[in-house]
Amino acid sequence: MLEFSPTLAPGVPLRLLCIGAHSDDLEIGCGGTLLSWIGSGRPIHVTWVVLTASGERESEARGSASALLRRAAGVDIVLGDFKDGFLPSQYEAVKEFFEAVKQRSSPDIVLTHRLEDRHQDHRLASELTWNTWRDHMILEYEIMKYEGDLGQPNAFVPLKASIARRKSAHLVRHFGSQRSKSWFDEANFLALARLRGLECRSASGLAEAFHVRKMRLGLQLG
Repeated sequence: MLEFSPTLAPGVPLRLLCIGAHSDDLEIGCGGTLLSWIGSGRPIHVTWVVLTASGERESEARGSASALLRRAAGVDIVLGDFKDGFLPSQYEAVKEFFEAVKQRSSPDIVLTHRLEDRHQDHRLASELTWNTWRDHMILEYEIMKYEGDLGQPNAFVPLKASIARRKSAHLVRHFGSQRSKSWFDEANFLALARLRGLECRSASGLAEAFHVRKMRLGLQLG
């Protein structure tokens, strides 16, 4: 188990690339982490990518990102209009989209879906993340769902209780199209945060968790 926090020289901006298949994925998977890092005082530059953002979902994606990231030092919102639920059948176009994003972002950390996620759009987003940013630090976030595909994460970001509540309220406020779904509930978001907080012994009892497959460690001696 690893408790993760980004380490850079003081004052150096942290460059994040955040990739979500759908307009609420990033907020669910790593919204608390982003709020925590942005609130830390370090300048944060965020490239925010949503693959299936069209119609009502486009306005939700843009409005949510603008609100969540309003205190970031820089924000670049990139929205695709691919068909929700059909990303694998649009592979070539999605791959070209990823290559275009690569030209506008040189991140320190990439946040994306988990490779073993059972949602086909989530899996493809993760696969193409690894395919496109091969030598970057990648954190795979988790999204609970009916399929019961949560795994055993090995990286944790403890959250203040106020941050966890703010994240949950933000989701309900900004994603009206999802409120009718049984799983889209503040109590559920907080329940997972409490479980992950227990696992990493967070002081608040709350945390978000990630899967880290490869990490380069530096050890300075003497």
